[in-house]
Amino acid sequence: MPRVDSRQRSEGRTPAKPPPALHARRPSRMGLFWRRRNRMVWPALGMAVLLGLVLAGASVVHSFRPGNTIATLPERLGFGSGLVVKDIRIEGRDKTPENFLRAALGINKGDKLLAFSLDAARARIEKLTWVQHATVERHLPGTIVVRLEERRPFAVWQNNGKFQLIDRTGEVVVAQDPAKDADAFKTLPLVVGAGAPEAAATLLDDLATLPSLRSRVVAAVRVGERRWNLHLSNGADVLLPEGAEGPAMTKLMELQASEALLDRPLQVVDMRLPDRLVVRPTAAAAAPAGQGGKKPS
Repeated sequence: MPRVDSRQRSEGRTPAKPPPALHARRPSRMGLFWRRRNRMVWPALGMAVLLGLVLAGASVVHSFRPGNTIATLPERLGFGSGLVVKDIRIEGRDKTPENFLRAALGINKGDKLLAFSLDAARARIEKLTWVQHATVERHLPGTIVVRLEERRPFAVWQNNGKFQLIDRTGEVVVAQDPAKDADAFKTLPLVVGAGAPEAAATLLDDLATLPSLRSRVVAAVRVGERRWNLHLSNGADVLLPEGAEGPAMTKLMELQASEALLDRPLQVVDMRLPDRLVVRPTAAAAAPAGQGGKKPS
């Protein structure tokens, strides 16, 4: 078989271009640098944009949560700039004067919804006399909701001739005028003396479990800021032991059931001693028989 020269086989074909030199195929140092930078910049830029959107959204939501102050980021970005207060809803108000409440809130219809601090408004409202706790909320698209928990009068406190309503914790609610608010004196117990408000809850809770005794008590008098006397409707005073008022009152009602003790003409029932009961009759009852309670002439 005849041999075919390789030069003959390549006849009629376009000869291939010689490969470029190695130094021509190699990218420059600057090209390599920008390739690496592009691979890093675009993901970083995407993460930055995503993080910014997340923070902006979270800040907007955060600004509408109860008790939070205005979110500065939404304001700077212009979010919510067109939102205005269209309605102010107040819940739980009974004794608090509405004009004082609205003044403490510090915002009116037509004002910007994000243009005030929820925390500052709540703090001002909680300084009002009747308010024990308050929450202030923004509700989209334009409502402010104020919820109040008012102090509940628990007793009337008399001290140095002045009458004041106190709540269960002993905090003064408001000064009380017996002439104008006689109903409070008919329904609320009266405690008297320095230190009475702070200690009243325990005594009055124990007294509430003994309704037959409670109906006889006109006032509970704090003595020396450490113990109580009960002033009864028949004029008698019951001297209770320090720190053991509940058991002493229970014992007193046992004696009332068995001996009708409180129906007797007594001036003082002294229960301060743990092992004995000391009673002092009224002057009329203590007078010798036949004298009718009159002093001898």
